[in-house]
Amino acid sequence: MQLFDFNGGVTPDYHKEASTQSPIAVSPAPTFLVIPLHQSIGGTPRPLVSAGDRVLKGQRIGAADGDMSSAIHASTSGHVVAVEMRRMPHPSGLSALCVVIKADGRDEWIARQSFDYRSHTAAETRDYLRDAGVVGLGGAVFPTHLKMSPGKGDKLDTLIINGAECEPFITCDDLLMRERAEAIIQGVVILRDLLAAGRVLVGIEDNKPQAVAAMTAAVQAGGHQDMAVVAVPTRYPAGGAKQLIRVLTGIEVPHGKRSTDYGVQCFNVGTAHAIHEAINLGQPLISRIVTVAGNVAAPRNYEVLLGTSMEALLTQSQPLPDTDRLIMGGPMMGVSLPSKDVPVVKATNCILAGSKKLFPPPPPEMPCIRCGECATACPADLQPFELYWFSRAKIFGKAQEYHLFDCIECGCCSYVCPSHIPLVDYYRFAKSEIWANESEKAAADQAREQYEFRQLREAREAQEKAARLAARTAAGRAAATNALAVASDATSDATPAAAPVAKSATTPATEPAQTPSPQAALIAAALERARAQQVQPANTTNLTPEQQAEIAAIEARRAQIRAQAHPHLPPDD
Repeated sequence: MQLFDFNGGVTPDYHKEASTQSPIAVSPAPTFLVIPLHQSIGGTPRPLVSAGDRVLKGQRIGAADGDMSSAIHASTSGHVVAVEMRRMPHPSGLSALCVVIKADGRDEWIARQSFDYRSHTAAETRDYLRDAGVVGLGGAVFPTHLKMSPGKGDKLDTLIINGAECEPFITCDDLLMRERAEAIIQGVVILRDLLAAGRVLVGIEDNKPQAVAAMTAAVQAGGHQDMAVVAVPTRYPAGGAKQLIRVLTGIEVPHGKRSTDYGVQCFNVGTAHAIHEAINLGQPLISRIVTVAGNVAAPRNYEVLLGTSMEALLTQSQPLPDTDRLIMGGPMMGVSLPSKDVPVVKATNCILAGSKKLFPPPPPEMPCIRCGECATACPADLQPFELYWFSRAKIFGKAQEYHLFDCIECGCCSYVCPSHIPLVDYYRFAKSEIWANESEKAAADQAREQYEFRQLREAREAQEKAARLAARTAAGRAAATNALAVASDATSDATPAAAPVAKSATTPATEPAQTPSPQAALIAAALERARAQQVQPANTTNLTPEQQAEIAAIEARRAQIRAQAHPHLPPDD
């Protein structure tokens, strides 16, 4: 078939022969496993176990945090010693929440059962793969279930399986294809069916002839007419997703677009193998193939349980005495590890032992001479020298205008730079600063929204309180008006008919009649109600003449005392 070319790239020394002389070895289960809960892009899974719990091999110990996450499982059977912060395999040396398991040596599995994806919907299958912990094993560890969408038109034109493995020293995919080609193809069939792909292309660099032969034989044995194994030219970074898509299909995926927009999707061969184990065997992702190479006496590939200490794994390949550092990944895109006691995770495809002889210290950094070699070597068609100047000057907005985030950090620019400038380090710094600024801005925006919402809530509550107060005031006024009217009626009903005549006898005929005030009317009404409510004592009835005379004498004395105390009041009737 016709192959295409991509711009840039380099051809470094690959150093792959030493680790491919022996078959994949199974690394023994260690006494303790430190399994980080966060091993993929996305949220940190929630722990499902606590100290003292017994777990089985393959048991889920971390639940996916939403859809943008992937579950975590126990790599062997044993007891949970702790759920605590442990150091991660990252240059920062920062810690993350981990489940520490003490192995019981029984390696007892959970009940395993295959998953019939043909009788389930695509969404149910994606959820199953999410809960099985399957992520991309090519290095990006992107949750696989999020990539299993056909895109536009509910179908895919081309499914690409990436077996290029272009990074120096790394041979885990090479050995996987040589020894487990049939299992890989079974996983590819599942991907093809779920994505409704029209054709499948397996891209392998031509410096891996045994892998090409094994995969071709597996495709032919399965009778898959829509699959083809293609040997692509060896050039770093031919294993990049966009670069491999370009080589096999001629399609260039532009900035801001997804490959599914053009009917193409790409998966690593290790990911296809993990899908086969999850769907056909019912086994979640608990181990992976890891290359141990570099400054060691016996470089080799191992199948390693996730959570195994890198020091324990490195010991099996006998590191040389002058080993001074460990690199996770290859020399081009790998990251230096803070110590040997960090665990193997899903992103660990290689442990590279370094020494001053194997990787001499870089020469002193010299000023950029704008020679343009970095732009010539860049496979993403960027202008690395411009990105360098803006990143160094912390003009991050301009760096983004030059498509900083299209940089795949392959290291080609640093590899060819005559001034020995660690260009990728500057790009990583700029990206981290931009991410930090965006996080701070998002936090500030959220705080501002919360403040504005609180102000609106307080204003609304003040309005509601004022409305309630106005309603109570109006109700009180209405009640007072009604009480006044009732009191006026009661006063007019209770006044004797002779009262006006008596008043007129003492009041000059020329004096006008005065209307009682509302307060006086209310007081008069209250007095009338009090009089009406007076209770006649039960012991004042059926009195003898002597008792009546005594009461009369008492009342006379009270009247005399009242007259002396209040001479201005009229006498009681």
